Amino acid sequence: MPGMTISDLTSNHPPLMAIGDEVRDALDRGGAVVALESAVLTHGLPEPYNVQALHAMDDAVRAAGAIPALCIVVDGCLHVGAGHGLAAGAAADPRRQKASVRDLGHALASGATAGLTVAATLFAAGHAGISVFATGGIGGVHRPAALGDISADIGQLAISPVITVCSGAKSILDIPRTLESLETASVPVFGFDTDTFPAFYLRSSGLPVPRLSDVESVVAVVRAQRVMGIPAGPIVANPIPAAAALPPRLWDEWLAAAQREAETAGIRGKELTPYLLDHVAVSSGGRTLEANLALLEANASLAGRIAVALAS
Repeated sequence: MPGMTISDLTSNHPPLMAIGDEVRDALDRGGAVVALESAVLTHGLPEPYNVQALHAMDDAVRAAGAIPALCIVVDGCLHVGAGHGLAAGAAADPRRQKASVRDLGHALASGATAGLTVAATLFAAGHAGISVFATGGIGGVHRPAALGDISADIGQLAISPVITVCSGAKSILDIPRTLESLETASVPVFGFDTDTFPAFYLRSSGLPVPRLSDVESVVAVVRAQRVMGIPAGPIVANPIPAAAALPPRLWDEWLAAAQREAETAGIRGKELTPYLLDHVAVSSGGRTLEANLALLEANASLAGRIAVALAS
């Protein structure tokens, strides 16, 4: 409804939105908070990697001096700052869904439980007043581009005043066209201490982006954007730690095989990404899962540092 506020959302019976006490306290005093997505918990990683990722990201944000705010829908309520027990229960629920922004209204109205995508987490963070978000990799343009399969993440990034810390775009995507789509949507993209855009499991896509060498530079850009009224928060692309990165040649082989299988099986739309990631996880003997954990933790740590610097 027009004019609906956070108070309206959180005071309904049952409420449509619940902000955790720790998160609310931090926001009220202008403290550092980092939003975390939950689709990686409910759909992106298998057990026990998903729970390991949740704890690793939570610990990394706290070690940086910030408060983690996992965003997830449970029984028709959008939780911003869900506890580990609630999140683990949602991940184990066989009826759990995967929700982007377009799915949120239905998930809330129907009493569903759902992990939130990058786009939906950006939406939730913006509503709660959280300025920094950490994830693994953003969605973008799928291959082949002629299919027109473009993630809703692109559109939401363009209108969300939230800093997105990620390891670039997922390696399964058409990264050149993804960067072109971000440019068309006026989304600022920077490499953190790198001159090229990372490619999730790979430290570099080979595509140039402006470099921000430290957290203070990120904060300076954000403050300048706010003064000028630029709507889109920047993407801060943080390469996967070198020790966890995958060899490009092997990755190309695993991905090509996964794409052939997906085409044969007729996999399309939002089912394509998890299908491809599952396939390459098997082909790699679990190396992609370990890489995923490493980059998620590194991104959570950097996001926490940025949130602390921004709050100060």
